[in-house]
Amino acid sequence: MDTLKVFRNTILSGLLMIVGRIFNLDILLILAIVVGGYEETIEGIKDTIENKHLNVELLMIISAIGASLIGFYMEGAVLIFIFSLAGALEEVTLDRSKREIRSLMELQPEEATILLDDGSTKLVSVEDLKIGDRIIVAVGETVPTDAVIVDGSTSLEEAAITGESLPIGKSIGDNVFGGTLNISHPITIEVNTEVEDTLIQKIIRMVDDAQNYPSKTARFLDDLEDQYARIVLIVVTLVILIPIIFMKEPFETAFYRGMILLVVASPCALVASVTPATLSAISNGAKRGILVKGGIHFENMMDAKAIAFDKTGTLTEGIPSLTNYHFDSEDKLELAKAVMAIEQFSSHPLAGAIVQGLLKEFSISERPNAETVEEVAGYGVLGNYNGKSYRIGKLEHMTQVNDELVTLANTWASKGMSLVYIQEDDVMVGVMGLVDMLRPQSKPLINWFKKQNIQTIMITGDNKETAEHIGKELGIDRILAETLPDDKVRIVRELEEEFETVIMIGDGINDAPALANASIGVAMGGGTDIAMEAADVILVKDNIESVGYAIELSQRLRKIVIQNIVFSFSVIILLVIANFFDKINLPIGVVGHEGSTILVILNSLRLLRNTSKTYK
Repeated sequence: MDTLKVFRNTILSGLLMIVGRIFNLDILLILAIVVGGYEETIEGIKDTIENKHLNVELLMIISAIGASLIGFYMEGAVLIFIFSLAGALEEVTLDRSKREIRSLMELQPEEATILLDDGSTKLVSVEDLKIGDRIIVAVGETVPTDAVIVDGSTSLEEAAITGESLPIGKSIGDNVFGGTLNISHPITIEVNTEVEDTLIQKIIRMVDDAQNYPSKTARFLDDLEDQYARIVLIVVTLVILIPIIFMKEPFETAFYRGMILLVVASPCALVASVTPATLSAISNGAKRGILVKGGIHFENMMDAKAIAFDKTGTLTEGIPSLTNYHFDSEDKLELAKAVMAIEQFSSHPLAGAIVQGLLKEFSISERPNAETVEEVAGYGVLGNYNGKSYRIGKLEHMTQVNDELVTLANTWASKGMSLVYIQEDDVMVGVMGLVDMLRPQSKPLINWFKKQNIQTIMITGDNKETAEHIGKELGIDRILAETLPDDKVRIVRELEEEFETVIMIGDGINDAPALANASIGVAMGGGTDIAMEAADVILVKDNIESVGYAIELSQRLRKIVIQNIVFSFSVIILLVIANFFDKINLPIGVVGHEGSTILVILNSLRLLRNTSKTYK
C-alpha cells in the first residue's frame, strides 16, 4: 500500500469520526468506517482469496460491521480508525527500511560523458552504457558505473559505498565503483560491468529481497494467524448463540459481547510482533553496510555458538606484499618474467602481490604473457611460458621437492609468511614469501567473541606454520590449515554437528562452497562476486567488525520480538477475561487491543537506533 494514501485515509477517517460525534450524525460515522477500512478490507479479501486463509484485517472489518448493525456506529468508527492508524505505522516502518534503497539509487547519476573513437564526447544515459565504453569523469562528478581507470589518476570519495571516510587514491588499472565522487583530477574510465550488475544495483536488489524474505518466527505467526482467526470466529459465534438459545439473553446484548470478544481476541499485535522489528533491524544493518538477505538469517545468527574465519582477506587485509624470494636459476630475470606471466591470470589474493612485487624488484617495464594458464583450486596454477612448463603454488602442488628451499621456506613461515613455490619443468627452482598484515579490528573482535562464549575457528588454505603464527597472535581457539575448498565444506558441516549454528566468514572463490553450506555465510565486501552470491550476509564496507554489530543487532531483535509477543498475549488474555466478566465495553476493548498493536510497532522501531558498542 502507498504510505501517503494510508495516512490520508486514516486522518480523514478520524476527522469524520470527530465531526460525526460532535454533531451526532451517524452517516458521518459510517463514512469514517468506510474511508478508514476500505484499503484494509480490499487487502484482507485479496489475501483470503489468494492464500486461502483468514487474516486480522477481515476480523476487524467484521467487528466494525457487526457493531454498526446493532447501532454502535461510534464504536465501529473508533475501531477502524485505530486499526488504520496501526496499519499506517507499520507502513512507515516498511518505508523507513526502503529509504536506504532509495538513497543508494540516488547515488548513481542518470547521464555519463562517453569518449568516442574520433576523440569527441557525447552525453548518454547511464542505462545505455555498454562494456568497453570509455567515460570521462571530471572533477566533482560522480562515477556513473563500475569501471577501470585507463587514463589519469585521482582521489575518490567512496564513503557512500564502502564507508571509508578518507579519499582513496586511484590510478591506471584500479577499479572504481558507480556512485563514488571524483574529487581530485579528471580521469578516463572503461566500463567493465553491465549496469544492472554494478555494486550499487547488487546492494539494492539484496536489501529489497531481504524485506520479502521473512524469518521463521514471522512465517510461523503468519500460519498461526489463519488457524487462530478460524478459532476466534467459532468461539465468537458460540458466545453469541449460547446465551441467546440457552439463557434467553437478548440478541443485542449477546451480539455486542461477541463483537467485543472478536476485537480483543484478534491477533493484531501478535502478528505485528515480528515483521516491523525485522524490517527495522535490516534497515539498521543496511545503514552500517551490513546487507542481510532475509530475516531468517538474523534469526539464525542469534543462536551462533561458533564462528569460522578464512584468513587471507578476512582476518588479514588481503593485500599481501612480496618480502622474500629465492630463485635457484641462472637467469633470475627470465624466471621472474615466467612467474609474472602466469600469476597475472590467477584469481588468488597472493597472485597480484607477486606480480607487483616482481615488477618492482626486477624493474620490468612490460608485463610478459603466458602461453597457457590453468588454475588448480586450492593448490595453485599451471602455465607455459617460452616453451617451459611451470607449477606455482603450495608445496603439495609440486611434483619435485628441493629440501634446501623447503628448509629456507619453513624459517619464513615461522615468521608468519605465506609461501609460494615455483617448479620449472620437473625441477623446484624457487620460493617466495609474502606477508599479509592483520586487520586492526581482527584481534579486538576475536576477544569480544570470547566474552560472548562463541568459539573462534580459522580455516585457511595457507601452510600450517603461517596459520598457527597468525592464529596464536589473534588468540583464535582452533586453527585448521592447508585446507582445500572441499575440506572447508566438510569442516563447516562437522562444526555444525558440534555447535548446531555456525557462522562462516570469507571473501574468495574457494570460500564460496563453505559460505553456502554454513548456517550463516558472511562475505567480505571486498571479496569475489561468487562469495557474495553464496553468502547470506554481506559486509559492504569490508569491515570485519561489522560481524559483531550484526550479532548484537540480532540479539536485540530477539529481545524485542520476545517483548512484543509476551506483551501481545498478555493484553489479549487480560481483555478476553475482562469481557467474560462484562468489565469492558467495545470502545475500551478497541483502545486496549489496537493500542497494544501500536505500542508493539513503536517498540519495534527502537531497532532503527544504532548501538555505540566497541568490540574489544
